[in-house]
Amino acid sequence: MSADADIRSIPFAAADGAEKTLAEFGDGVVLVVNVASKCGLTPQYEQLEELQRTYGDRGLTVVGFPCNQFMGQEPGSMDEILEYCSTTWGVSFPIQDKIRVNGAHAAPLYKALKKSKDQMGLAGPVAWNFEKFLVLPTGEVQRFRPTTKPDDAAIVGAIEANLPR
Repeated sequence: MSADADIRSIPFAAADGAEKTLAEFGDGVVLVVNVASKCGLTPQYEQLEELQRTYGDRGLTVVGFPCNQFMGQEPGSMDEILEYCSTTWGVSFPIQDKIRVNGAHAAPLYKALKKSKDQMGLAGPVAWNFEKFLVLPTGEVQRFRPTTKPDDAAIVGAIEANLPR
């Protein structure tokens, strides 16, 4: 198994505190996104949900990780976050427990994800809320920066190319 494939086995906490891994979402495509409720990019929830509704039956799972590291834009409790996502954006995809994505206390999953390079060939820290990591069935990770919208042709194309027909 490659180091990239190991990303699917790194544990993290679900919203209810239970330990999970990306492998639990099946062997399809997983779109990992650090999310926030009070960010200028928060409307991306709508596009993330649309991806989930469009491709979920074919093996895509969008997975949201609330993060309060960027200007305190996710200050709520998990109950508040889940309520907001559900009632404001109709989110049906799984939202996990709040995490840190950067720094010494970054979640192990994000420590691994940040090794992947974006379309400009840059790895390293998460730039802001709504950075996207597309984990393919092979374990390969494609990284998209926060301002790349979830419905961008590069993301949709990568999803479509890696899901069963």
